[in-house]
Amino acid sequence: MKVVDGLKYSKDHEWVKVDGNKATVGITDYAQDSLGDIVFVDLPEPGSDVNAGDAPAVVESVKAASDIYSPVSGTIIEVNAELEVSPELINEDPYKNWIMVIEMKDPGELDSLMDTGEYEEYCKGEA
Repeated sequence: MKVVDGLKYSKDHEWVKVDGNKATVGITDYAQDSLGDIVFVDLPEPGSDVNAGDAPAVVESVKAASDIYSPVSGTIIEVNAELEVSPELINEDPYKNWIMVIEMKDPGELDSLMDTGEYEEYCKGEA
């Protein structure tokens, strides 16, 4: 299982890369491995508002459909449209192939997310 330093992680296996008040969100290697071959990504509408815990996106694999939860509140300002054509990119590199970018309303929400070490320990408990 690959975990990238410098990111924040949710208990729902999303990663967050913070750049100022922008949060780029994707799913972790653990999540894509658990899902198996990803065949479809239902992306949210740019401009829509989300609250932390909302599920604005869905990833479907040959095994199951899985909600993608927003780890932070804010406005979705960008989505990775390339995933609509090539959803399997998430399997190839889930940290390069992000799902959405959120302009955060409350960066303090990041404090409830895990760092790399905490996430690695969390995943050991999930296995």
